Amino acid sequence: MRQDFFSTMRRIGMIAGLALLASPVLSDSPEHAIAMYGEPALPPDFVSLPYANPEAPKGGQIVFGEAGGFDSLNPYIVKGNAPSQITPFTVETLMGRSLDEPFTLYGLLAESIQTDAARSYVAFTLRENARFSDGSPVTPEDVIWSFETLGTQGQPRYATAWRKIASAEITGPRSVKFTFNVQDRELPLILGLRPILKKAQWAGKDFTASSLEAPIGSGPYVVDTFEPGRFIAFRRNPDWWGKDLPFNRGLYNADTLRVEYFGVDTALFEAFKGGAISSFRELNPAKWAANYDFPAVAAGDVVKEEIPHGRPSGIEGFAFNTRNPLFADWRVREALIHAFNFELVNQTLNGGVQPRITSYFSNSALGMEPGKPAEGRVKDLLTPFAADLLPGALDGYTLPVSDGSEANRKNIRTATKLLAEAGWTVQDGVLKNAAGQPFAFEILLTQGQDEMISAAAIYVESLKRLGIDARITTVDNAQYKERTNAYSFDMTHYIRALTPSPGNEQMLYWGAKGVTEPGTRNWPGINSPAAEAMISAMLTAPDTQEFAAATQALDRVLTTGRYVIPVWYSRVSRLAYRKELHHPARLPLYGDWPGWMPDAWWVE
Repeated sequence: MRQDFFSTMRRIGMIAGLALLASPVLSDSPEHAIAMYGEPALPPDFVSLPYANPEAPKGGQIVFGEAGGFDSLNPYIVKGNAPSQITPFTVETLMGRSLDEPFTLYGLLAESIQTDAARSYVAFTLRENARFSDGSPVTPEDVIWSFETLGTQGQPRYATAWRKIASAEITGPRSVKFTFNVQDRELPLILGLRPILKKAQWAGKDFTASSLEAPIGSGPYVVDTFEPGRFIAFRRNPDWWGKDLPFNRGLYNADTLRVEYFGVDTALFEAFKGGAISSFRELNPAKWAANYDFPAVAAGDVVKEEIPHGRPSGIEGFAFNTRNPLFADWRVREALIHAFNFELVNQTLNGGVQPRITSYFSNSALGMEPGKPAEGRVKDLLTPFAADLLPGALDGYTLPVSDGSEANRKNIRTATKLLAEAGWTVQDGVLKNAAGQPFAFEILLTQGQDEMISAAAIYVESLKRLGIDARITTVDNAQYKERTNAYSFDMTHYIRALTPSPGNEQMLYWGAKGVTEPGTRNWPGINSPAAEAMISAMLTAPDTQEFAAATQALDRVLTTGRYVIPVWYSRVSRLAYRKELHHPARLPLYGDWPGWMPDAWWVE
């Protein structure tokens, strides 16, 4: 979250940040914090996080709006659709992440963390006063039970780290130790961010069953009132054990946080205009320029602000489900990427101002340079997989650019040629294979996803020029989750936000287990030994230089895999909010990111 500084100094700032963290810590004594590389920025006696206001007043209410709904209060399992705010507002972790550093954690439930130079184990000592919201103490038994239950019965994202634990033991009245069976420098930090649940709450209950029973957590808020599909309200716990910790000072200032649910984005925006919603995050720059002339803005009752950040672009676009034989051939995927007229779509929806995502880690020093061949250590990492890499991974790759016209003739000609090479030709105006089967597929989207529906509609018209029959299907949130968990789609909207500190989550996003294992985030069905090898190299990198090279190599594998048709990203977040809401002037590196809004904000 930067201002103009980050838009001009983005790459320089990231490189400088990595350089500052170049020396690994060798101490294995208990510490107040841990960094992926080097030393934490804040000393043991720090007063507050640099982007928090320790003098912020307490009180008031902040109301958010979301499209969709919920039917569960358990966000840790595959079944059900739970509010995303349950964990960050009500459930605490052993360590807390600073949004001002690429990957540094400071003690929360744990007063200290201990590991060795090889990071072959991690030990945590709990704070003596750590309590759940019902007043009961947080114990080592709760920690081990939480890790094991999440790792064996929870969502797939928790399983990878649990499989890397060789032993878990209670080493004292308030201490636990986890010994690992693999080399993975990130594991101590991953475990530090695992939610800690109360073991006794789940005695005799099926943890995997969807339920409207809220988890008993140790965080700043508790679930107050709710109505599935309509709203949920969180009340700040006046007896919260952690309110005086330096890490929490100046955070969690509102007495009440409420989320209202709406069927479509237009209804949500109208509610904001009418004063029922406290803030609105505008994703469309054209709407940002044109739709904020309503009376509350003119009167100064609503503030418009652009919040810069120093994060990679991440990936967003239309994902191919490569489990479908229709999309198994990379030439078919490349052809359909050529058929996507980004310049026309961007001009129509965004006024042409949004930059395109050029790779998964673009907009950062961790990304590949479009069109440039792999060099140095990046090339060394990729060369053993050269026979299996797709064109462009080693010699350079750039997304096609159209002339912006509706015809998009040059790219359509290229797409036609690629499809013919893959065995698809136009017969009587319909694209068919040698067996006479037509090329037809479904684009699955959620109701109320107006922008993506509009982009898909333009794309469908472009595909008709190739003789392809693409149709758009919209479903509600519950159906969408069920279908994407089972990978029951041909193409769908896909978004994965990426940070300056990628790690174990990359295996969940792109690992081969996701090809068949339901509920992972590998929606495209990526099955690439090269990608998994690059992720392993990231996790075992001894310094930031090796880490950056491995990430750049992974970026090349993913981008040239042609798994997603990239759309746009924004170098800023566009926030409109009521004038009574305030945030510190000092913005964190991550910008508008979970952990900043509403955590560091207050109401006057």
